[in-house]
Amino acid sequence: MNKFLELAIAGVQQLVPYVPGKPVDELQRELGIAEVIKLASNENPLGTGAKVAAAIQATLPELTRYPDGSGFALKAALSAKLSVLPEQITLGNGSSEILELVMRTFVTPKLEVVFSQHAFALYPILTQAVGAKAKVVPAKQYGHDLTAMREQIGPQTRLVFIANPNNPTGTLLDKKELESFIADLPAHALCVLDEAYYEFVDPVVRTESLDWPNRYPNLIIARTFSKAYGLAGMRIGYGISSPDVADLLNRVRQPFNCSMLALAAAEAALDDTDYLEQTVTLNSAGMAQLTEAFKALDLPWIPSSGNFVSVDVKQPALPIYDALLRKGVIVRPVANYEMPKHLRVSIGTERENAIFIKALREVLSGV
Repeated sequence: MNKFLELAIAGVQQLVPYVPGKPVDELQRELGIAEVIKLASNENPLGTGAKVAAAIQATLPELTRYPDGSGFALKAALSAKLSVLPEQITLGNGSSEILELVMRTFVTPKLEVVFSQHAFALYPILTQAVGAKAKVVPAKQYGHDLTAMREQIGPQTRLVFIANPNNPTGTLLDKKELESFIADLPAHALCVLDEAYYEFVDPVVRTESLDWPNRYPNLIIARTFSKAYGLAGMRIGYGISSPDVADLLNRVRQPFNCSMLALAAAEAALDDTDYLEQTVTLNSAGMAQLTEAFKALDLPWIPSSGNFVSVDVKQPALPIYDALLRKGVIVRPVANYEMPKHLRVSIGTERENAIFIKALREVLSGV
């Protein structure tokens, strides 16, 4: 028993910590496996881009200095790239910090937060941490049921989380239905549109939402450099909102929340269009490679617009996950998302995907 438990606030007392994907070196230590393939954390398999590596190298001599607390250069680059005002931007230690800043700024224990079943695990964690009431709306075909979510919004609702595409299911909302939902929100309810996987979405169906905060000032868009831009280890993301909301978030944000290396790397990554194109091309090919294998194995999967896919292994997934670990392949069980028969698999390189497919085939056949 933690002797300080009773001193913690009520929401924290009952929290279960977020469990990240199993690290490669941990599995190597446990099982003595020389090569481990990690397809568990939706990371970019391309490795660090040349422009990012050069920017990091150039920044190293300045590490005795504090970073620019305002993130001026990165905000200017984002402003030019995305056609938004610098005053609309909030920089975060990953997009997850943007979610936390919104929660800390606007939500109290007397208020409610609405989000979907099967949505990102951080939403209930943040809600419980501040002691607010979570209203979890049953999913529709593993995705957000916007009609049902709207019905749950009441006078005490302060915040609505929407992940588009959703993690871990990869489902994508219709852009007209999504905008209609946001337009219909009461003024007292803010919406966080979590677009961590935006860059992977087919442009034909992708929602171009960046001008929405100008029409719907209670909207905050959260994006990240962790996925398509390959900077998961740097921890940097950003929020786009009305200047009034950004002003409040930046009052709560710590002054040096983004490191000097992260700021430099993000600015370089934003300029590396070749790397982004290679990432998206690799992801599309890898998605086809995995889903064709699932079809051959007669395993259903949830069509995904992200850089991952959740597959139904038609039996409790945890033993399959454990067996894959013993073959040196790390994927993600998602029973904590109320999907006990699914595994979420990140898209890797062609070789990594092939190793996973071979291992999965052997596990399912008892080899």
